[in-house]
Amino acid sequence: MALYLSVKEIWRNKGRFFLFSLVIALIAILVLYTAGLASGLASANKEYLEKLRADVLVFKSGVNYSTIESRIEYDQLRRIRLLEGVAEAGPIAFSNAKIVFDSEVDSIDVSFIGVDPGKPGAPNAVLGDNLRFAHSKVVLVDQKVAEDSNVSVGDFIKLSSTQGEEDEVYELRVVGITDGQQYFFRPSIFVSLPVWDRYRPKATAGVYRNKPDVNVVAVLAKDSTRLAYLPEAISAVIDDVETTDIQTAYESAPGYSEQQATLGTLQGFTLLIGTLVIGGFFQIQTLQKIPQIGMLKAIGTPDRIVASMAILQIIFVTIIGVLLGGLVTLGLVVGMPDNIPIQFSGSSVLTALIALLLIGPVGGMVSIRLALKVEPLTALGM
Repeated sequence: MALYLSVKEIWRNKGRFFLFSLVIALIAILVLYTAGLASGLASANKEYLEKLRADVLVFKSGVNYSTIESRIEYDQLRRIRLLEGVAEAGPIAFSNAKIVFDSEVDSIDVSFIGVDPGKPGAPNAVLGDNLRFAHSKVVLVDQKVAEDSNVSVGDFIKLSSTQGEEDEVYELRVVGITDGQQYFFRPSIFVSLPVWDRYRPKATAGVYRNKPDVNVVAVLAKDSTRLAYLPEAISAVIDDVETTDIQTAYESAPGYSEQQATLGTLQGFTLLIGTLVIGGFFQIQTLQKIPQIGMLKAIGTPDRIVASMAILQIIFVTIIGVLLGGLVTLGLVVGMPDNIPIQFSGSSVLTALIALLLIGPVGGMVSIRLALKVEPLTALGM
C-alpha cells in the first residue's frame, strides 16, 4: 500500500520530483568531485612514500619528519644496517630536476630520487629492468614520466640540473618503467645514489661523493615480532635520529593535513546543506498535502503506512538524484585535463555515496513527523 501510494504520487507529480532530483544530483556532483579531488591531491603528495617496501622510516631528529630538512650521514646508515632485527635498510635522497627535450615540447618537472639498487626505497619496474649497479648512468622512470615524455625502455632522457651558476644537461638511459610514484605533486625518476649526488642541483659545480648524506633511511624488519622494538632500538643506538611509520611520514608533509582537512570540511558543509535542502523540500511537500493525509487517516490508514509512504518517496528521489550525479561526475572526470589531480578510490567513493543516500532520510525526518501529527478532522476543516 505504502509503495503504491508513494510511486503513484511521484508519477502524478513527476516534473516536480525530477527537478528536485536534479538538485540532489548537483549536491552529489560536488560531494563526489570533492572526494575525488581529496584523493587525487593526497596521492600526488604521498604516492611514492605510500608504496615503499619498508616498515620503519628514519629521519633526522627535530625536523617533524620533513624529507626536505632531514639529513642523515651515510655512516649512520651503515650502523642501522648492522642492528639486530634489521633485514635491510636503504637510503633515500630527494631533489628536483627537469627532463628537457630537443624539440619545442615543454620540459617536465620531476622528483629526482637517489636510492640503493635492490634496497628498500628502490621501486620495482613493471616494464624493463630494476636499477642494478651503483655507478651506471641509467634511470628508472614512473609511468607518468613515460607517458608525458613518450619514452620507452632503452630510450635516453635529458636531465637538466643547476650546477653552480649554470644549467647542465645529462643523458640517462631508461632501464625500466615503474608504476605511479608521484612525490610532492611531481612524477618521479630514480637513479643510484652516486649518480644522484653527481647530477642533483647544487650550489658548487663538480662537488659530489659516492656515499653522500641522505634524507631518509627506509628500514625493513626481519619479522613482525622484532618490529615492535626496532624503532626504539634505532633511536637508542643511533644519535640524532627519530623513527616513524610510513603513514605518519606522509601525513606530516607540509600542507598535507591542512589540505585534507579543508576538503573534508567542504564535503561536510555540502552534506549539511543537502540535508537542509531535502528537509525543506519535503516539509513544504507535506504541508501542501495535509488534506490528503487527513483523508487517508480518516478512512483508517495507519500511521505506519503514512510514514512508510513519505520515507519511500524520500529514498526514491534521493537514489535518482545520486545516480544522476554519479553519472555526470563520471562524464566530467573523463573529460578533465590530465593536470587536474582527480582520483577516485573505492573507499572514498563508497563513503561519499553512503553519506549522500543517508542525507535524504535524515533531512526528511521533519516532514515525516509533520505527517504523523496531522489530525484527520482538523485537516479536513472539521
